[in-house]
Amino acid sequence: MSEATADQAPYYRYHVFCCTQERPQDHPLGSCARRGAREGLEHLHSRVKELELDRVRINNAGCLGRCEQGPAVVVYPEGIWYRCADRQDAERILQEHILGGKPVTPLMMGPDE
Repeated sequence: MSEATADQAPYYRYHVFCCTQERPQDHPLGSCARRGAREGLEHLHSRVKELELDRVRINNAGCLGRCEQGPAVVVYPEGIWYRCADRQDAERILQEHILGGKPVTPLMMGPDE
């Protein structure tokens, strides 16, 4: 596979993956779905449509492997991981990161979490 060159713009300005993994209630890793992940996903979907953000993609990702800290959301191209517990967190990610271009530090997951 060839590497992208500097003059090639990515297809999406932002690509957001939302974990919606659902595990049994007693699973040791927990699950993002049981912690309200769908609420954040649905909010991001509706707001991106409402604001007509044509180069922003919101995806249901299934398991992202970080459910124990979730609900997990990762925003590309930066690869920044967030804990998105509700609509307010989702709106903050939308306003500050996607529209404002600045990471939402209080919601970020550390690399070792």
